[in-house]
Amino acid sequence: MPFEKVQPEKLSQGVVRQVEQLILRGILRPGERLPPERELSDRLGVSRPSLREAVAELEDRGLLSRRAGAGIYVADVLGSAFSDALVRLFSTHDEAVYDYITFRRDMEGLAAERAATLGSDTDLKVIASLYERMSAAHAKRNPAEEAALDADFHLSIIEASHNVVMLHMMRSMFQLLREGVFYNRSVMFRQRTTRDQLLDQHRDIRDALLARDPAGARAAVEAHLSFVETALRAQQKADANEQVARKRFEHETRRTGA
Repeated sequence: MPFEKVQPEKLSQGVVRQVEQLILRGILRPGERLPPERELSDRLGVSRPSLREAVAELEDRGLLSRRAGAGIYVADVLGSAFSDALVRLFSTHDEAVYDYITFRRDMEGLAAERAATLGSDTDLKVIASLYERMSAAHAKRNPAEEAALDADFHLSIIEASHNVVMLHMMRSMFQLLREGVFYNRSVMFRQRTTRDQLLDQHRDIRDALLARDPAGARAAVEAHLSFVETALRAQQKADANEQVARKRFEHETRRTGA
């Protein structure tokens, strides 16, 4: 008969499984520091030797990393999503920018649709809270803070979709966006008119999610990212025109001696 005796699980394996689940579900984030050993063993209800055994196994699996004198951290599990060569390629070609926006439009539209259906009440509270913080940053005319909260708002929708593969993939994509690989997000928040429109679009997304309207949430996200694409193209055109105008001005200045 295909049966084997049930073996009691080692405490360290229970710790390993719990930490793995926290990382998988996006609760523990890359670069996050774990509590000190004594505190963590108390929280988990295991001895310190069992905890050390679990941490060693998680280090071997590449999920945790130890920093001398600083503690134990969640490893940068997102860092391997793209090679350095590909990241450099992304950063030097406009084609990648617009493909990135198209990709986001597709993925985030789906995530918003799922979030409206599958997101918990707490998920939606987080989304609403981030919108309120964006609105406050907007009133303070703080484009940098507003841009940072914009990324957090969109990631909260991904989290509310409760798809762990999409979550980790999009976190990796947003990390490149935060680093300015695809485009400088702060550019989007410099002009008052654009900032007003962006805030209105995020309000529409929030409202559709709070109403648990899947089709409306998806449409609001898609409309927002289509606006982002149009605004970026317009900004690039304006920047190119400004470069031509400066060259013309410099040439005329030299020619006339003015």
